[in-house]
Amino acid sequence: MCGIVGFTNFNEKCSTSECRKIIGEMYEKIARRGPDEEGLFIENNIAMGHKRLIVIDPDNGKQPMTYKYQGQDFTIVFNGQIYNSNEIRKVLEKNGFEFKGHSDTEVLLKAYMHYGYEVCEHINGIFAFAIWNETKKELFLARDHMGVKPLFYSIKNKEIIFASEIKALFEYPSIYPKISRLGISEMFALGPAHTPGVTAFEEIEELRPAHYMIVKKDSICQRRYWKLENKVHKDSFEETCYNVKSLLENSIESQLVSDVPICTFLSGGLDSSIISLYASNYYKKHNLGRLNTFSVDYKDNDKNFKKTDFQPNTDKDYIEIMKNKLDTNHETITLDTPELSEYLRDAMIARDMPGMADVDSSLLLFCKKVKPKATVALTGECADELFAGYPWFFREDALKSNTFPWSINLEDRQRILNEKIGEKIDLKEYANYRYKESLSDIDEFDLDDEDTKQKKKITYLTMNWFMQTLLDRSDRMAMYSGMELRVPFCDYRIAEYLFNIPWKLKAYNGREKGLLRYIMKDVLPREIVERKKSPYPKTWNPTYTNKVRSMLIDIMKKEDAPVKSLLNEKEILSIINRNNESAERPWFGQLMTTPQLMAYICQINMWLEEYKPLIIN
Repeated sequence: MCGIVGFTNFNEKCSTSECRKIIGEMYEKIARRGPDEEGLFIENNIAMGHKRLIVIDPDNGKQPMTYKYQGQDFTIVFNGQIYNSNEIRKVLEKNGFEFKGHSDTEVLLKAYMHYGYEVCEHINGIFAFAIWNETKKELFLARDHMGVKPLFYSIKNKEIIFASEIKALFEYPSIYPKISRLGISEMFALGPAHTPGVTAFEEIEELRPAHYMIVKKDSICQRRYWKLENKVHKDSFEETCYNVKSLLENSIESQLVSDVPICTFLSGGLDSSIISLYASNYYKKHNLGRLNTFSVDYKDNDKNFKKTDFQPNTDKDYIEIMKNKLDTNHETITLDTPELSEYLRDAMIARDMPGMADVDSSLLLFCKKVKPKATVALTGECADELFAGYPWFFREDALKSNTFPWSINLEDRQRILNEKIGEKIDLKEYANYRYKESLSDIDEFDLDDEDTKQKKKITYLTMNWFMQTLLDRSDRMAMYSGMELRVPFCDYRIAEYLFNIPWKLKAYNGREKGLLRYIMKDVLPREIVERKKSPYPKTWNPTYTNKVRSMLIDIMKKEDAPVKSLLNEKEILSIINRNNESAERPWFGQLMTTPQLMAYICQINMWLEEYKPLIIN
């Protein structure tokens, strides 16, 4: 896992000293993504930089990496991991390619030499990369199928500037933080989610998942190389269970390859328990010793926890069950209230945007404290999106909301804008536009029953919106500490297969993740299999609520607080005075109730202070 930056200049050759200065400033902004090594490539019309987190082949995986093939020079900068690297390597060796090491970077570069633009159709992994063809003066940019790895860009006079994180783009001359009505609409109608490919900043976009871009002197074009397709599911129930189990096992085992210490995050939920089970079995099978597992908790959470529809129980007892079953080296990282609030700014900077408040800062802190013991972690992220684990797959109010079911309360969102901004922006109208736009991308399938059709729509929306928010969180919070998170459930082959399974099978026995529960019933403890969906844990300590309330009160006392340029002071005071969190509908997803909303507003103020965006009317 790494960070990449770069820019083209077709109008004139790059001045080596000037390009080195710019590219150096760009990649220093993402230095946390790659604390182990750095590299530059500057040649005529291109400059690229790389910050490396060493995971595979320390000696032969250095970047930027250049090779000559059939009289052409190719150079790559790459962020990610190719999980079918060995299979591709064998194909390439049969076609005459030789290899210096076992780095997947070398495999990816030579796969591009062999397959050309179709390379992404042959690789399975998480990736964002740029390949420069010096002979043709052509740049190829690509992003993985599911959007696990980020890639942002800006186009200036047909030149392209790209980076793993937005902050690096602001180091390029002529790119400045600016937001318009569209950006404000993104933040408050949808935030902390965002429209695929869109950012809150003017003139900065994100290459969409499953897309690649070809940049030449006189043209820039994007193409989509993969999407979910409707197909008839012909497998029997038994065949379906077997195939899902096989896909999961293959995905998990392929992601256990590493030349540095690896672990799993274990919450005692179904998803992380599955990951840890297969990982533990793999370790035992290959005599790798005991698997290291880590969980997160909060000071005094056992005393303060309040059961809700969205978070019905705590993790502690279930973690103990799995720890004993698997016999892992387990450690619980306990976070305290002051840390969560103190790291809200770091979490915002990691995202380049206000995010999921302490849900972000807690993961950032968790990764920071695990990093000295493991560089790579496997997590259970994305199972809920693919296997229908969220409440909105089953709640009638969500299914009939005619908007994104994780942010239903658009009236609350509109009220939070101040009068001047609110007169110009209709958040409900914007959310409806994006909602309908997303639905228009879903192909109707006449052979599906009505229930399956409806749930396919919700699945598609959840994968393309909600899941992307959580993947952004995983990448930015982990990489801020130079740690790599892998997400085995987020395998495009699993997504393809699951998408076409009829609803009555996916929600077997009428349960969220019913099919997955059935598949695992003989290999996991009953308590784990039957446990009701419970999301990533958050703090219930009232000292956290009091802390962020105090932070927000202090902000609102300042006459020149930048957040006042956007938000309604009266509404913020109303939020500050709320005291019945458990009765609320979350602001976003399942976890963002009053404490997180207050922290989110604090993050907005921090963001405005840090980035100082020019607000365009």
